[in-house]
Amino acid sequence: MKMPIALQLWSVKEEAEQDFFGTLEKVASMGYDGVEFAGYYGKSAQEIKAKLKELGLKIAGSHISMEDILQNTDKVIEFEQELGNKYIVCPWANFPTIEEWNDFAEKMQKTGAKIAAAGLSLLYHNHNHEFARNDDEFILDRLFKAVPAGYLNAELDTYWLEYAGINAIDYLDKWKDRTPLIHVKDLDASKRESTEVGNGSLNIKGIVEKAYENGTEWLIVEQEAFTQPPLVSVEIGLQNLQTIVASL
Repeated sequence: MKMPIALQLWSVKEEAEQDFFGTLEKVASMGYDGVEFAGYYGKSAQEIKAKLKELGLKIAGSHISMEDILQNTDKVIEFEQELGNKYIVCPWANFPTIEEWNDFAEKMQKTGAKIAAAGLSLLYHNHNHEFARNDDEFILDRLFKAVPAGYLNAELDTYWLEYAGINAIDYLDKWKDRTPLIHVKDLDASKRESTEVGNGSLNIKGIVEKAYENGTEWLIVEQEAFTQPPLVSVEIGLQNLQTIVASL
């Protein structure tokens, strides 16, 4: 079975800010199977749902701020249910002390339980700072150990894993039962920044193979640094990833 590919719309945020639906049209025309949201640009859930249906795009997930997830949980659940999105992703959290990380884990467990009761799923997306160690253990590992899989799963970002000096394939294997979504983001090792998927230093084929093995539901393309227009780059990334997926 072909694994679907989505675009994290943060990659084209400037274009989306100017013309959200026009950007969705361009993403669909490239051949993406779906999108992962990074904001809704003032559109209602029904408006977005109708546009996605028109374009034949599915929803991989949505990045929603930690503050909204924890403080406006009911509103978030209501909007995402109306939209038809299953995966609510916390894209960023950072704290100066382990006590604050522990408090965050407790809050995520309570909120994740509420989200799960509504039939949705809460995920956490990593950067590199979560690979600081506490008692010789990564903070990210502590988080996933503290919160049961039923209440919190992982959206692992391959770029940030490798940026932190972690082998992405090994880490995907470590949390293989908790990775429904994966950010397939490539690394330009010479510049230490992201580049088109398939044009960098990461073993994208190995990552995709591990994703298949793990039962991952979506491969999500993301890019944050560009040497050409973002819409051009994310189309190149899609084409490269499609070639890899087709070869498996």
